[in-house]
Order: sequence, then structure tokens, then C-alpha cells
Amino acid sequence: MPSAPASIEITIAELNANPYPTFERIRELGSAVWVSSTRLHLVTGFEDIVCAERNHEVFASTNPNSLLNKVMGHSLLRKDGEEHKFERASIEPAFRASVVSKYWVPRFQEISASLLDALESENETDLFQSYAAPMASLCLIELLGFKGVAWQDIAWWSQALMDGAGNYQGDEAIACRATAASEAIDMAIDAVIEMHRKDENPSILSSMTHAKQTQSLEQIRANIKVIIGGGLNEPRDSILTTVLGLLTNPHQLDAVLADQELYANAFEEAIRWVSPIGMYVRRVAEDTVLGDTILNAEDQVGLCIGAANRDPARFENPHAFDIHRPRMRHLGFGAGPHFCAGTLTSRKMVGEVVLPMIFDRLPKLRLHPDHPPIERGWVFRGPTTLPVVWKN
Repeated sequence: MPSAPASIEITIAELNANPYPTFERIRELGSAVWVSSTRLHLVTGFEDIVCAERNHEVFASTNPNSLLNKVMGHSLLRKDGEEHKFERASIEPAFRASVVSKYWVPRFQEISASLLDALESENETDLFQSYAAPMASLCLIELLGFKGVAWQDIAWWSQALMDGAGNYQGDEAIACRATAASEAIDMAIDAVIEMHRKDENPSILSSMTHAKQTQSLEQIRANIKVIIGGGLNEPRDSILTTVLGLLTNPHQLDAVLADQELYANAFEEAIRWVSPIGMYVRRVAEDTVLGDTILNAEDQVGLCIGAANRDPARFENPHAFDIHRPRMRHLGFGAGPHFCAGTLTSRKMVGEVVLPMIFDRLPKLRLHPDHPPIERGWVFRGPTTLPVVWKN
């Protein structure tokens, strides 16, 4: 019989260090469990999250109290129905399969080759700083249609926005950094928006400014910020997670090197294994029951994608990285109307361009024997360092 939510005490620091033990405890307690440090009812079960994502009338994206709104403005991620449908449609031309293949994949190849050119003469590096962060940043600058923006700047903006969106502890310094990043992005948009209005092109900003229904500058700004948040960290962290998964499973790496079509499997498994976007929030619009838990109108629920993608009721041996795992739907790109618009672009960038080039250009790639990688986060999760060596 459904009951009121259980609760547990866990700190944000503990979640950031390793959320998976907590996710397992929550799953044992109920479908939605109150975690006071997050100010959310956390949902960790695969089927419970799918149920919520299929019912946006009850589990609404529209959420006036969302941290995302406070940090980035009222974006399409916090809208439902026709309003969401229109704003999503305004960015989709930049992500069409034909546009990705014709315009973006060749540019991704050029950027990757240039970064690897700079590494080939070396014998060790931290792939986060020297490759994954600049790769994701430079590709996103191209996709957005920004000009004169350094990759280090957009990487900082993205991290500041993500930190702000996950600032459930109310840290004032984090909030100030997010505000500064938001203001800098507004300036970057202002510098190019008239150019894109006059010259239609494949970029996201051009797509927005030539949409059938005119968008306000406020709408454009908010949606660009959402794209900078998720559109940078997802490819960056999925690059690093896939490389980490393969380097810690040498037999799987051998299989991939022998059959490059398996790079796509490795990418999908990495997104499941460590979901870069690990949690997002929904507002309960009316009294309801989710699984075994009674929820009240205006409750805030955190859909823990990182937990759902390791739900043992869905995936066998879920904590293992296994590229030979039977193909099953995961939630690494979300679900329902808010399924990630950039999914194909990310699959092409990472699975078809980045991974083959890394392992081809950096022979005998392996983890650094003296500097283990570090993984952090729960709202957004991935390696924050990935020291590697190659050659001899």
C-alpha cells in the first residue's frame, strides 16, 4: 500500500564523491525518498523515472522554483506542451542528420586532429585538460555560432552554470559565479546575433533567429545557456568515461581495436555506466502516487538518471562497464518530450570521431601508473582528471 516518503540523511559532499551507495539505499526505502540536504524527493528506479517522464501533466518540467530558472532563465527545459514544443523545434534544424553529417562531422574531425597533433610528440597528459575539455568546448562554439570566444571561457561558463544549477546547498560563491557566467554569455550572444539574423547558416543561433515563430531575446539567451550547460559537459564527460571504461577493461579495448564498429557500443555503455547528466528536477503538479510513495502537489522530485541507469531490476551487473551488454534502452539522454535534441550529434562526435582518433593517434594508451583518475559529482558526473601515458 502506498505510504508517505521515507527519508535519509546524506551530505552533498558524500553524493559528489560517490552517489551510488546512496542510490542503492534509496531504492530499498521507496520509489521517492526525501533527502533534506538536496531539498528534493529523490527517485532512483528506472521504471519510476520512465513513468514520471511519460506523465508531464503530473510531473511537470514547468517549475517556477527551479534552480535552473534562477541560473539560466526560463528555458525550454522548464516548459511543457506547446511552449516547449515550439522552442525545441527552433533548435532542431542545427541537429538534423543531414546537417550533422555535412557540416558538423568534418568540423569535429578538424578540431580533434588539431588537438591530437599537439599531443603526439608528448608521452603523457591529463586528457581532461588537454583534449576532452577543449574538444567539447571548441565543437560547441562552432555549433552555437559564437565568434571570438576562447574555449577556456565557454568551459568556465558551462561549469559555473552547472554548479549553479546544482547548488542545492545555497552556496553564495557558487551563485555569484553562475551569475557572472550568465552575464558573459549574454554578451557573447549580443556580439553575433545580428550577424546570424542576416546570414542564415547551420548554427544553433541562426536556427533560433530564423524560426517560424519569433523568439524573444530572453528566450534565446535562456536556451543557449541550457545548451552550454549540458551540451559541453555531456560530450566532454562521455569522452573521458568511455576512455576510462576501455582502459580499465583491456579485453574490451582489444575488441574495440579489432572492430571499430564497437566504438558506438562503448559510447552507449559509458553513458549508461556514468551518466553525465545525472539528475534533473520535476515539480509534482497535483497529489499523486509514484510507485509505492505518496507525493503531494508542489513537491520537488529529483529524477536520478545516474541511479536508474544502474538499477539492477533493469540491468544485469549494473556497476560493470560492459560493451557486450545486450542492447537495452538507457536514460543517458533523458526520455519523453525532453529527450536530448543533440543525441545524434553527440553520438557522431564521440562514437565516430573522437574515440577512433584517440586510440589511433595515441598508441598503447593506458592509465598513468602514478596518478589515478578522479570522478566527481551526482547532478553532473564524470572524470575531473584522466591522466594517461602512451607510446613505450
